[in-house]
Amino acid sequence: MASTNDSWVLISGASGGFGEEFARQYAAKGHPLVLVARRLDRLQTLAESLRRAYGVNVLVEQVDLSDVHAIGQLHSRLRDQDIAVDILINNAGHGLQGPFLDAPLDAAMAMVQLDIASLTAMTRLFGQDMRQRRRGRILLVASLLAHYGVQNMAVYGAAKAYVLRLGDALHREFKRDGVTVTSLCPGMSDTGFAQAAKQKITFALKLLMMKPEPVVRAGIRALQAGRISVVPGWANKSAVAMVWATPRWMHQAIFARLMNG
Repeated sequence: MASTNDSWVLISGASGGFGEEFARQYAAKGHPLVLVARRLDRLQTLAESLRRAYGVNVLVEQVDLSDVHAIGQLHSRLRDQDIAVDILINNAGHGLQGPFLDAPLDAAMAMVQLDIASLTAMTRLFGQDMRQRRRGRILLVASLLAHYGVQNMAVYGAAKAYVLRLGDALHREFKRDGVTVTSLCPGMSDTGFAQAAKQKITFALKLLMMKPEPVVRAGIRALQAGRISVVPGWANKSAVAMVWATPRWMHQAIFARLMNG
């Protein structure tokens, strides 16, 4: 199937939310896609709709991204098919709201595994290929919560802080090899994440909620421009500015109230 752009884009967590929107926006630009997630039925439905709408090549890969060994197998399969991933959208992630000591240990460790270990493995494997070709772009999807710890979302915020700081460091490390690394830090967004994370939607969060389209558009633009990171939306930018402008005890209290009501 012909495409107007031969740069393959791999999107993890592509079966919904930001991942699905990244797939739509890159397909509209004519890129061939590798869609990766656990939910095969949703991937296949999305792939078929993108092929019909945009005439792009779409490869579906059902992978449990919490399994680092499975990520290695995915990488090998794509290399065997001579698919060179030029753009990696490291989007897969998991969140859970609630008191740290009330959540099962398995739930916390699953979050660390997917949000930290698996993202690191994806970045390492596909980043190495990009360095050898001396071209490529990697977008790490972090979160606004990467900028501060929030009561009842301790592990998720800490995991996303890792993602952001990893992106900061790799932006400089990879730049000399012709590879761009950009971190995207979205705030509250209408993606279904909050429901899956059992997150309380306070009145303030409803007012701040963004649609996925402008968030993804901001991420793609920042990646294309070679920026180190981006926070979409003026309200979210203001929240980050407040972190740097106020004492920790103050903004921690404010954001705890905002997130938990």
